[in-house]
Amino acid sequence: MKPAERSGARLAVVQALYEMEISGKGVIDALAEFEAFWIGQVVDGIEHPPAETAFFRDVLRGAVEEQRVIDQRLDGALSAGWPLRRVEAVLRAILRAGAYEVIFRKDVPVRVAISEYVDVAHSFYGGDEPGLVNAVLDKVARAARAEELDGAARDG
Repeated sequence: MKPAERSGARLAVVQALYEMEISGKGVIDALAEFEAFWIGQVVDGIEHPPAETAFFRDVLRGAVEEQRVIDQRLDGALSAGWPLRRVEAVLRAILRAGAYEVIFRKDVPVRVAISEYVDVAHSFYGGDEPGLVNAVLDKVARAARAEELDGAARDG
């Protein structure tokens, strides 16, 4: 498992979640399409990085299966009067994938997950969006894994 392949998987998950939302495709179709035609391929002159397949599958499936829980947590972390449904679709996909890892993937250090999704946000946005991703996922993490964040603060 190379960190770059995890980063590639995260980017692919965000793209797949976005694609599913706008096209109405299901998880099985999205998994098949991304594994066959996107991951590690050059599409329209854009190179899509290699990705750790098992990680890609888990995060995509998990983000979809746990969407109700994830959306409730994200709504709670977003500013009052600005529910998740009002957030732009790519940003919503980034937040959902990041929240899935923060809440359900205890094997991934919380700070790594947040940092990775801030990086994904930077690949799509040049404005305040990466900061929003950082703030919202940090808030979700403080509710889901406070002990890990408290320990990190004490350790250094």
